[in-house]
Amino acid sequence: MFYRLPAEWEEQKSTLIAWPYNKSDWPKRFDNIPSVFAKIISKISYYQKVNVLIKSTSSKKKISFLLKSFKTKFKNIRYIICTTDRVWIRDTGPIFLKDKKNNNVLCNWKFNGWAKYADHKNDDRINIKISKYFKGRIINPIFKKKRVVLEGGSIDVNGKGLLLTTRECLLSKIQQRNSNLKINDYHSVFKKYFGIHHVIWLNRGIVGDDTHGHIDDIARFVSPNKIFLAYEKNKNDKNYKMLNENFMLLKKERKNVSNLKIKRIPMPRPIYIDNTRVPASYLNFYITNKLVLLPVFNDPNDKVVIRIFKKEFKNRKVVPIDCSELIWGLGAIHCMTQQEPR
Repeated sequence: MFYRLPAEWEEQKSTLIAWPYNKSDWPKRFDNIPSVFAKIISKISYYQKVNVLIKSTSSKKKISFLLKSFKTKFKNIRYIICTTDRVWIRDTGPIFLKDKKNNNVLCNWKFNGWAKYADHKNDDRINIKISKYFKGRIINPIFKKKRVVLEGGSIDVNGKGLLLTTRECLLSKIQQRNSNLKINDYHSVFKKYFGIHHVIWLNRGIVGDDTHGHIDDIARFVSPNKIFLAYEKNKNDKNYKMLNENFMLLKKERKNVSNLKIKRIPMPRPIYIDNTRVPASYLNFYITNKLVLLPVFNDPNDKVVIRIFKKEFKNRKVVPIDCSELIWGLGAIHCMTQQEPR
């Protein structure tokens, strides 16, 4: 059976977002988080449908009131009752594939709480619970008779056979996802379920990333042959060595990938909340049909990056979203969204 994972910029039918309830993910700073979600949902709703996962019908009225204050287009909002542990639907929700007939297929990867959090059982059941709301059959990726653990934030694709990921996330014994998978096994899995013919392996993610190396903070495809790559110019910053190492690795890939273009995107200054460094990165953006939602952090580099994105995405409106508080939950816009292809 042939499957293909579309690129994020391909036409979308809808976006999935899980409403925030878990106050412990933003200790002492939860109060403004629902408003950040409401703003993002509202922006998307003007151009495509948004599926909002909520825990009960009783919470719908309060959520709708908040969405209304952001002038949300309610004709594009669909509530789905589904209890979640956390909001990071990029990692917990379905990854939508295309089969040979261009039909959607819901890929139900196993979720183990990033091999870190014990309270993940509701999140591991999300795909089964919501599958009836989406067209397409559901599949459970298997390798050597075991379900494969994979999060959407750990990979990025160009829709034409190339995939980005990191060794730190998929091959490290720390927060280990699949003890039975080696590097060539991952190649086989990606080929079978995503239609991938070449994997670009970077090394490590950024400081503060509790997923242990997700790619969507450090490197993203923005076109079939162009990658935005995070860089840190301050040699004394802990991210400097890791991000420069990734740049060297990516440059070497030019011998494997024809006409590969690399655009380096500066990092914001380190952000500490309650003495904890958080994984703030401009690369945790989300591409919709008409918009690019870009995380910003009240940083001098915000304007620099906005200009870069506007130049790159000429056919989409670039919308900066202040993620200074959202990032305290250790995720940003890409982490909290998942696209359903048309």
